[in-house]
Amino acid sequence: MAETTQTANPKSKPKPVAVAASAFEMPKFDMPKFEMPKMEVPAAFRELAEKGITQAKGNYEKMKSAAEQATDMLEETYTTASSGCSGYGVKLIETARTNSNAAFDLFGELLIAKTYSEVVEKTTAYMRTQFDTLTAQAKELSEHAQKVATETAEPIKESISSFSKAA
Repeated sequence: MAETTQTANPKSKPKPVAVAASAFEMPKFDMPKFEMPKMEVPAAFRELAEKGITQAKGNYEKMKSAAEQATDMLEETYTTASSGCSGYGVKLIETARTNSNAAFDLFGELLIAKTYSEVVEKTTAYMRTQFDTLTAQAKELSEHAQKVATETAEPIKESISSFSKAA
């Protein structure tokens, strides 16, 4: 075995110690070769194994089919929810635009008003109209949200009912 020694120098990095490679080699053993006895697997065991394999394949196909149905249902649900939410967002933007336009129209009318009573009259008329408009808009948005929720939940309900019928 060949070894090298190190000198103690605090500024230099320690050098690796060289060790002969033969120190770590494993001794080689020849594995004895046993001859395996030849025996016939009984037919009952073979049949049992074949039935198990057939049953496992059938269960795999059922699970694969259920997973595909669940994936299809989730894709359909996501698509419905996505389009419904974007439609709801469009309705919100339309509502905000309508309300903003009404407010700017009021401000324009108030700028040209000549008397305080005219300002009160125009503001009161705006408030009445805006209250009715906001009530109608809230009803419309609520109906749209209900429709989206129903359409989104429908594929899930159908999937659950078909699953419970199949089980």
